[in-house]
Formats: sequence, structure tokens, C-alpha cells
Amino acid sequence: MMNLQSSISREIFLPRDEKLLVAIEVRKRRRRRLPFITTGRKRDYTTFLCLSVRNKRPVEVFITKVKQYPGSSHFTKRSQWSVEQLRRVDGNNPDKDTPEFDLSFDHGYDQWVASSSAEKCMFVQVLYHACQKYWEGRRGTENAVKAEEQKGPGALGEQPSVPPVTEKKKTQPTLRPTEFINCQSKLMGDACSVNMVIYRCKIFLNRMMNTMVSNQAQLQSSGQKASTAKGSTSKARTAKASTPKAPTTKASPPKASTSKRPVKAPRSLPSPPAERSMGSVVRRASQVLSDRGDLRMAKQLALTAQKLR
Repeated sequence: MMNLQSSISREIFLPRDEKLLVAIEVRKRRRRRLPFITTGRKRDYTTFLCLSVRNKRPVEVFITKVKQYPGSSHFTKRSQWSVEQLRRVDGNNPDKDTPEFDLSFDHGYDQWVASSSAEKCMFVQVLYHACQKYWEGRRGTENAVKAEEQKGPGALGEQPSVPPVTEKKKTQPTLRPTEFINCQSKLMGDACSVNMVIYRCKIFLNRMMNTMVSNQAQLQSSGQKASTAKGSTSKARTAKASTPKAPTTKASPPKASTSKRPVKAPRSLPSPPAERSMGSVVRRASQVLSDRGDLRMAKQLALTAQKLR
């Protein structure tokens, strides 16, 4: 809220030498339309009502309507009214906090709905005290002007030699202070600082809750989109699998002839006649060694002969 208000003040009011007192987000409260009446195109922008004070003399209080369009970080000033043009502020309910309020001007009125009841109460309270100070200042200046007009040459005891020429006095417009109706008494009381703190805390909590709800809704929508996309892909796969494929005759590539392939030669294994001849040779060698007296070698050869059998 404070960042938003500081941005609006820096962009709209500081270049005009005005001090921003409060800014709230609002929307128009429209009457219920009949179903057969065609409505216009829905306007997609955010509207803010701002209350500002001119820094130079004479001091003036303004109500300004500011808009922000989607996708843009800049603010645009649309309409502005002075407090002298503001005739009535209607709170719509003097018993409880509601976000609805009406502003009546010299040439029309607007019905507004704030984003929360706390924002509406804060705006009405600041507007009430600003109007009170402004109209009190106007009364003081008018009383001073009247006192100076009443002072004449005979005020100091001097008698005028020539009778004064009577001039036609210009009729000044009568003051018509802003009227506040159907507003709660706490908004027009003296404990404004305590109420302001409470309203600012409520506004902060309300904005945090709205942000969390919007983020949760975005997450849910993204999850639903992902699930529907998965379902559509799975359905497409099942439909593709269930559809019978048309028989297609593909030309089979010519097979290579087996005659051209190199044939590996089988591993040569000792044949049984070769094993028998090897065993006979070993037996003969063992006999020869036993005859010569080399019994140890003869035993080894005998064992190998048995294994070859």
C-alpha cells in the first residue's frame, strides 16, 4: 500500500507541487442491468481515488481519479475535483463498516466500492478532517476580510470632509461546507491516529490475503492445465494404438547370400584316436623310465596316462 501510494505521489502529484494524503483502489458501483440490454466492452484497468493538498497558498484540497492500465507501471490522471465542488459524502451505513460510499458534486455524483471496508473508512476519515481544516480556514479569511471592510475613515475618530461615495458591494458566494451523512461516528471523532493505524493494518492484511488467494488460484489453474494436457496426450496415444494400421507392402532389402560370408573354421579338438595314441606313448615312456630306475618320473607319467584315458 505504501509503495503504491509513493509511486502515485512521485508520478502524479509531486510535479504539480501537491502532497498526497491518501490513495485507495476503487471501482464503480453500477446498477443492476436487465439481461436483454447489451453492455459495452469491459474496461480492463485499475482505478484509484486520491486525496491531495496544494503546498502553495491559498491551500486547496483536491480529489483526483487516477487509472493504471494492465501491463504498465505508469499512472494516468483522469479527473480532478476541488473540495468546494464536493457537496456530500454518503457512507451508506452508519452502523457497520462497508466498502460502498457515494460522492456528490455540483454537476453529478459517483457511486464507488472500495477494495475493502478498511480502505473506505480510511479515505472517509482523512477526507473529513481535510474538509474541516479547509472550511475553517475559509471562514477565517472571510471574517478577516469583513473586519477590514467594516473599518472606515471614522474608525480612528477622524471626520471625513467629503461624504463617501456609496459603492455597490460585490456579492460573495456563501460558503457551503461539505456534508457527511450515513458515516460512522468513529470516522469523525478525535482518535484519528489510532484508527489510522488499525485501518492500515487491516488494509495490509487484506492485500496479503488477496495476493495469496490469487497465487493459489494460479497454481491450481496451471496444475489443471498440466493434467488436461497429460490426459489429452494419453488419449491420443491410446487412439493411435487402437486404430488398425493399413497393410503396407514394403520392398524387403535383398538378403546377402550365405556363400559370400566368411565361414569360421571350427576349433580343432583332439580326436579319440589321437588321445589313445598319446596315452600309449606316455605309458611306454613310463615303462622306459621305470626300467632305468627313475621311479618318480615314471609315476608322474603314469598319472598323466590315466588322465588321458
